Amino acid sequence: MDSAAGTNEKVGFNSWCPFLISDSIQKLKEFAQKIKKIGKDDPRRVFHSLKVGLALTLISIFYYINPLFHGLGTSTMWAVLTVVVVMEYTVGGTLSKGLNRAFATLLAGALGLGAHHLAALAGDKGEPILLGVFVFMLAAMATFSRFVPEIKARYDYGVTIFILTFSLVAVSSYRVEELIKLAHQRLSTVAIGVATCLCTSMFVFPVWAGEDLHMLVAANLDKLACFLEGMGVEYFGEKMESGSLEGKSFLQSYKTVLNSKATEDSLANFARWEPGHGRFGFRHPWNQYLKIGAVTRTCACSIEALNAYISTLQQSHQTTTDLEFKQKVQAACAEMSKETGKALVELATSIREMKWSSTAGKHLAMATEAACRVKALVPTENSTLLEVLVSATTASLLTEVVRCTNPIIASVEELSRLAEFKWPEHGRKAGAVKPIASAESPPQVVIVIEK
Repeated sequence: MDSAAGTNEKVGFNSWCPFLISDSIQKLKEFAQKIKKIGKDDPRRVFHSLKVGLALTLISIFYYINPLFHGLGTSTMWAVLTVVVVMEYTVGGTLSKGLNRAFATLLAGALGLGAHHLAALAGDKGEPILLGVFVFMLAAMATFSRFVPEIKARYDYGVTIFILTFSLVAVSSYRVEELIKLAHQRLSTVAIGVATCLCTSMFVFPVWAGEDLHMLVAANLDKLACFLEGMGVEYFGEKMESGSLEGKSFLQSYKTVLNSKATEDSLANFARWEPGHGRFGFRHPWNQYLKIGAVTRTCACSIEALNAYISTLQQSHQTTTDLEFKQKVQAACAEMSKETGKALVELATSIREMKWSSTAGKHLAMATEAACRVKALVPTENSTLLEVLVSATTASLLTEVVRCTNPIIASVEELSRLAEFKWPEHGRKAGAVKPIASAESPPQVVIVIEK
């Protein structure tokens, strides 16, 4: 019986073994494809990985070469640790962390030595008490400072390193005799690690946070334009009777804009640390990009409301008996949608090429005129109240999108002025043609029902 049971177990294992091997191979293939896709989407990620390896290799030289090792001692490992925690994807991120770490280490080390000398004046019994008081006070004050928004945004990492370094120096000073030598070695190794990170990040395939922010803001405007131009053709245009919009790619294009605030804030924070590079000067107005991002998200919210309403109409299969009235409303809405999309494309191009916009105002003026034409439309006798309300609501939501484009144009023009964008070839300033309606007095869609 034991032999039979063993045979059955062996047969069962043999039957499962090919399946397990096949499943493992399939998972490895999927993982390899995922890795390939990540590298293909942004090849800079591959270069960043190689840069981190290069920086660690350069730092390890201080550990392998005897004269360098004897000069720094075992504290060389702090340089390795510094590279690991400081090296970031963008130059601004590396500068932010590196400078925070360097200055925090310097300041905390100096205060730690000062605290040691003051505590030593109190004698052997009073020294640990004073050191404990100093650690408590500075750690508490530094931790509280992290709640200040300005410090939290730019110096949070530095404050953390300050607390760590001061505590280590102050506490270890009670037992370590050659404290100044130890502090000098730690500061030197941190400086070496930070310098290695900065040089590698800035001079070997640099990734600039400012450039990424610049392109992200332009791409967000393109995404809104993609939705509006697609809606102008597929829903309001000639294809409006062709069927459902479900599955259309342009319907999803704007949704990433709604969640872009965290990325924009992070990139803007890192961009402020970066030196002048390429097309971006030393004091480039990075804050203006955040203002453009804010009004862009406001416009995306209006687009979200329009998309939700149109999706509801599509699902309810709304039909109309008054084709003449519907065609007039949708023709005007098609022009509003397409012209607003063209204005946003022009603004995105203006940012991307760093040139003044020459036609965005004209396109928005045409969209506003179309909104005024909707206002003048009068339903025919065949129009029902439901049809009129549906058309009026759709036009009103689209008019709100047109209105939200006005602040975007103003913000981009302000960026053009602050960043000194190039003038158009014909020499006229963008925005010379102003929209009919301003942000303060947007066009109202009113459809009069005659009894």
